[in-house]
Amino acid sequence: MSTAWDSTHRLSRPWRGGPWSFELRDDEIADISYDGRIVLRAARAVVRDRNWDTAPLIVDRVRETDATVTLHVRSVGLGSSFRGVMRVEARGSRFVVIADLESEHPFDTNRTGLVVLHPPALAGATLEVVHPEGDVESTAFPRAISPHQPVRGISALAWEHDGLRVRMSFEGDVFEMEDQRNWTDASFKTYSRPLALPFPYPLDAGDQVRQTLEIDVEPTDATAPAPAAERIDLVAGGAFPSLAVAASTAPDPAPPFDPTASAVLVELDLATRNWRAALRRAASSGLPLDVRFVLADDDALTTGVAALRGHDVVRVTAFPPEGASRHVSDASAIAALRSALAHAGVSTEVVGGARSHFTELNREHHRLPRDLDGIVFSVTPLFHSLGTEQLVESLAMQRLVAEQGVVIAAAVSDAARGETDPSGTGVPVHIGPIGLRPHFNDVATIPPPRPAADDLRDGYGPALLELTDPRQDAEQLAAWTIASAAALAVPGVATLTFFEEWGPRGIRDESGAERPVAAAMRALAELSGRASLHGASPDGLVWAIGARSDDGAERVLVSNMDSVGRTLRITTPTGHAGVHLGPLTWLHVDLPARG
Repeated sequence: MSTAWDSTHRLSRPWRGGPWSFELRDDEIADISYDGRIVLRAARAVVRDRNWDTAPLIVDRVRETDATVTLHVRSVGLGSSFRGVMRVEARGSRFVVIADLESEHPFDTNRTGLVVLHPPALAGATLEVVHPEGDVESTAFPRAISPHQPVRGISALAWEHDGLRVRMSFEGDVFEMEDQRNWTDASFKTYSRPLALPFPYPLDAGDQVRQTLEIDVEPTDATAPAPAAERIDLVAGGAFPSLAVAASTAPDPAPPFDPTASAVLVELDLATRNWRAALRRAASSGLPLDVRFVLADDDALTTGVAALRGHDVVRVTAFPPEGASRHVSDASAIAALRSALAHAGVSTEVVGGARSHFTELNREHHRLPRDLDGIVFSVTPLFHSLGTEQLVESLAMQRLVAEQGVVIAAAVSDAARGETDPSGTGVPVHIGPIGLRPHFNDVATIPPPRPAADDLRDGYGPALLELTDPRQDAEQLAAWTIASAAALAVPGVATLTFFEEWGPRGIRDESGAERPVAAAMRALAELSGRASLHGASPDGLVWAIGARSDDGAERVLVSNMDSVGRTLRITTPTGHAGVHLGPLTWLHVDLPARG
């Protein structure tokens, strides 16, 4: 099988000292555990520039003893020049992480220092917060995905989970917490410096960043959680979502290929020279279009909407221009779009939501107009981290954002009606584009690169940025795509749009040859429109999704994202099957109709 899936770390090895253990993944101290129980998902130092891009920390040397690990590190790229150490000390019940970095040259940064990732299993756990002034607050890790920082002004935290009482203190700065499940990261993140303070902030040559994290644990009498069941129960509910694909943003020439989707999502930035060429190429597939305008001015929108005449457009929305502080289709953007549609005589569904991650939908959905025909947002698992483990762990978080997205859609519908629908249903949710890397930098503080020509010789959008990933070629991506669809396809989700038609981000390469993920896309597309069978994963690693045909026969797609083989029992309303899957593979199971 392809090695691209496992090649994201130059350095990866386990470490153990007494009751403490962790996985050293380059500069990251991952899966910090006490007596085999996870205490933290990770701790690491980060260097972010003024555009929120990350300068990697290269590990030049590692020194170990029975109780300590010292990483000698240096930053590379983005104008950064930090050198120093990351040190771990594990003795008895205490675990200490020290970041000590010095900048050789002046550097403007949005964040440089320690970040700590708490596991998502802490959702709902009681949390004690000690603030810098010494006052103590009692709260909890949020169950629903928190749109804003659930905790601010942190000098120490304490909680209980999995038979451990944990106390954690910080030195070197004031910390705060955000809910990274918004980005489908499997963590709550505690970081410095507070975002309410101005950024970027300058670090002069010779300035030192020294921060310390100290953990102390005490075992309790709590019962350990039961192991996950080796079964997935599927229930009927709604229609299987339509499977769409994003238009290729790669440079011409486009290869010949047979379309494998129900529609093509195309994003048209009206401030660019080649948006007309992008529209023409997207329409050349012959599939209906899902059009996302990025606004420039009213005249450009009028021209853009007029260009849709004669095309089969299933839905359309508009987002504020590049460089805007928000990337949601607010009332003014939708009003301008509706006016342009009426003027051009183009009739189609008008949807709205977030151009970027679920994060912005979660934070800004109050800005959406109440007469929308659907809600949209994208999914990008590799936003904060590029590790393969992040890609796998995001699956369970995708289920959470899909469910919460459906709740937001219902709230928008209730606001439009002026009353609550007891069924809890709302307008349809269309999730996409779904890709490994972002399709634009939503936190950029400088303008993005623009195409230099009216045609597509250079491509557009993500093709002009370094937003490709070698795992697009991996065989394991097919299993991941089945699992992602199973996680996202909850009742209320009408469309899932994965990857691009072809190119570095595509289900085919530049020649039109299919990548392994294309087989998974075909399998999902074959189920579109049938009665859906959906269910929960027992552990976030094994997933199943299915559909029932009109004659009662059922097909179930099963994915195993575990690093070991798994034997599962799959139940549906009409039958059951036992299956065995190798690691990082998928298969389909056919259950005949009841006689």
